[in-house]
Amino acid sequence: MKGTDMLRQSRWLLIAVAVVALDLWTKALASDLLNFGQPVRILPVLDFTLLHNRGAAFSFLSSEGGWQRWLFAGIATAVSVVIIVWVLQLKRHERWLAVALSLILGGALGNLYDRLTLGYVVDFIHFHWNYHYFPAFNLADTAITIGAAMMIIDALWLQKRRAEAHSS
Repeated sequence: MKGTDMLRQSRWLLIAVAVVALDLWTKALASDLLNFGQPVRILPVLDFTLLHNRGAAFSFLSSEGGWQRWLFAGIATAVSVVIIVWVLQLKRHERWLAVALSLILGGALGNLYDRLTLGYVVDFIHFHWNYHYFPAFNLADTAITIGAAMMIIDALWLQKRRAEAHSS
């Protein structure tokens, strides 16, 4: 890939920067305005509840002794490097995939920052139905989820359409 193409593709990484900035800003707001563990009702199905997740998704391994912090930080770092290289090598027409990967990267970096500086990830968005609560999450988690869904859509439908368009 030519240097100009790589530079052109690097613009997609600005999405990741925006995700990190928005994620860290909302986590700072939540940390400043909310009391730990005390829900603030926003909608009948949504609370803002400041929580600290020392584990991974859905608090996986959160009750371990602290080693998981470094495991998850290492995984997030490795995945981030792979995603950056991947985005820089995408072809110009692979915009959807570039956005998907940039969302995942931004989310991973937002949570990595928390994990490295605080030892836990700040979560505050808490959906529920009656007395059934979905695990709390944050904007980084949302970006990762949207990016992953976009990658699935890309793999199931868009890749085939791109291949057909380029073969004709």
